[in-house]
Amino acid sequence: MDLLRGGHADEHGDGHGLRVAALLRRSHPFDKELQVAGLLIDHPAEAIRPLLGERVARLVRLNGPGAPAPGPDPDAESLAHAAEAGRSAGLDAGVLEDWRPVLELVAAGAYGRTA
Repeated sequence: MDLLRGGHADEHGDGHGLRVAALLRRSHPFDKELQVAGLLIDHPAEAIRPLLGERVARLVRLNGPGAPAPGPDPDAESLAHAAEAGRSAGLDAGVLEDWRPVLELVAAGAYGRTA
């Protein structure tokens, strides 16, 4: 949670990551890693890898500044579409604390894969 509160102002205004994650929660309800990638879309991928695993970091990297156009990876494409739709401030995406259980689940999975 500290990573998310670290004073990182995203380029799309407050709450962009929350909106992206909320959209992905609706379209991909069982893919927690994809949702977390949406939540962290505006953060550096390399800071995410040790905490949340390779897949989340890869999805964030593929959608970060200077990333190539989404290719054949359907998850990266879904994240890109949600990131675009999340630029609209009209979506009520909840609050960051709502995501604590999901972050903990994904972090526990990432820890289990690297241990």
